[in-house]
Amino acid sequence: MDLGIKGKVALVTGGSAGIGLAAAKSLAREGCDVCISARSPERLADAVVELQEFGTTVHAVLADVEDPEAAVRVVAETRDVLGPVDILVANAGGPPAGRFVDTGLADWDVAVQRNLLGTVRLMHAVLPEMRSRGWGRIITITSKSVRESLDGLALSNATRSAVAGVVRTLAREVAGDGVLVTNVLPGAIDTDRLRQLSGGEDALAERGSAVPVGRIGRPEEVGDVVAFLASERASYVTGVSLLVDGGDSHVIA
Repeated sequence: MDLGIKGKVALVTGGSAGIGLAAAKSLAREGCDVCISARSPERLADAVVELQEFGTTVHAVLADVEDPEAAVRVVAETRDVLGPVDILVANAGGPPAGRFVDTGLADWDVAVQRNLLGTVRLMHAVLPEMRSRGWGRIITITSKSVRESLDGLALSNATRSAVAGVVRTLAREVAGDGVLVTNVLPGAIDTDRLRQLSGGEDALAERGSAVPVGRIGRPEEVGDVVAFLASERASYVTGVSLLVDGGDSHVIA
């Protein structure tokens, strides 16, 4: 299937590993020129090498979305090197695990800056040009905790749900301008974060056996969903929060 996005410019934050890198690969495979940003120069360099195999133009920007100035800088550099951003994939690492009663206000400040305001700033930075061109895709990567709060992840439950609220609001405001805004909710996906939270291979395997499809998901399975939502084939899809969790959610809605 031709997704109709060859030659589009995609910006993927948190794009050096895990789901972010998988999304960048899926978009590059479809012919997008891709800019990735992340906090680790070593991981960025390795990711660029992997992405170059798809034959499109790749650029990397060292940045932390927690920095209030990062969004404008990353979007501006993407424009200077590749052109205006057509597709934004706003992805950031999850906040530290912990119960609400064990968090402090400083923890909330960091989580809100990175996982909510970082996304909002990126949206503000790309929207004017998307609206003026009459075409754009904004895709946020959050968590299935938007639909079903997860024990021990107070910061993630709150900030991810806030992003979902922004997505629903913005999608209605800009749909008439040709800009579609969606949210992807990964479940148990084989990433460094899941391995850290699971506490070992045996626990990870047990977690996978509890998923209806019988296994943990692969990052590329989320990346391909991102590419579809970015595509012309998803031109009537906006404002949704789409679960990618192998049927693991207990919430039916």
